[in-house]
Amino acid sequence: MTRLKPLVAANWKMNGDRLLAEEFSKSFSSQEFNDVDVVLCPPSVYLESLISKVTANDSAIKVGAQNVSEQAKGAFTGELSTTMLLDLGCEYVIVGHSERRSLFAETSDLVADKYQVALQAGLTPILCTGESDEQREQELTFEVIAQDIDAVIKQSSIAAFTNGVIAYEPVWAIGTGKSATPAQAQEVHRFIRLHLAKHDEEVAAGVRILYGGSVNENNAAELFKQDDINGALVGGASLIADKFKTICQNAQRTV
Repeated sequence: MTRLKPLVAANWKMNGDRLLAEEFSKSFSSQEFNDVDVVLCPPSVYLESLISKVTANDSAIKVGAQNVSEQAKGAFTGELSTTMLLDLGCEYVIVGHSERRSLFAETSDLVADKYQVALQAGLTPILCTGESDEQREQELTFEVIAQDIDAVIKQSSIAAFTNGVIAYEPVWAIGTGKSATPAQAQEVHRFIRLHLAKHDEEVAAGVRILYGGSVNENNAAELFKQDDINGALVGGASLIADKFKTICQNAQRTV
């Protein structure tokens, strides 16, 4: 199987500041990280600052947002449109993170709408999917993930995954310090690829599937050795430049 270029994305959630953005922009030179896509998703208030610093420092970092509205414009206080993100210089956007689903009641259909508008605008959407501890105990992991993926296929067709990314984030492992074993993660990633292949084998073979769920500098290398794990969506460890850099270096070694 041909190894896909790995992608490692940092989700800062509601953390960080301009000084941290400056530190990251200087830590990732374009010369050092040419075999891995490094994406940083800070809080929206720091997007413009980070993008200017990345450009000034010739950084390898690409910038993404943590969320986007499915609406083009209008009376939607606090929301961000694809046009706004593109105007700033964003290239990626996370959609359907488990916290958006659980805390803000985002459904699979709404997430599919967001995925579609992001893709149509020219942004690369990172679709998050994953099961809770209770769902895993009830052996519903594959069913939950299939539902999230099928919602996008229904809304946009299988071709929507040609220019998109999928991130498997078991909810029970996010921010808990618990991580799926490499074998557990690979099993789910393999399911995702085979599920996509039912619709189009070429698209399935080319989509990058990231693992997220307490990824850190100690477990990343073994995770990245798995055939169907093409990178990571990193939470807590992405707030420390040296730790995140080590994760990216481990991904680069798989190429």
